[in-house]
Amino acid sequence: MEYLRAQVIIHGIVHGVFFRASTRDEAIRLGVGGWVRNLPDGTVEALFEGEKKKVEAIIGWCHKGPPSARVSKVDIFWEPYNGEYKQFDIRYGYVE
Repeated sequence: MEYLRAQVIIHGIVHGVFFRASTRDEAIRLGVGGWVRNLPDGTVEALFEGEKKKVEAIIGWCHKGPPSARVSKVDIFWEPYNGEYKQFDIRYGYVE
């Protein structure tokens, strides 16, 4: 079984539309580990780890997001899988 890790930045109308909570729910449903947080520039950042097909599925979901979101672009940065995240969390606050 192949495993992946990806950091993604989601652009568009993604703050104030339950994007983080919906991403958490979808990641838990799929069995993907990692985290999601809002960034000060209006984007959402997430890190996903898990089986290749599951990580690809959550990234595909991020291109649409919850019903009230309007995603314009998703940047994907592939990283080596290291199994750091077994659960999925929402991170609050900004890291500078």
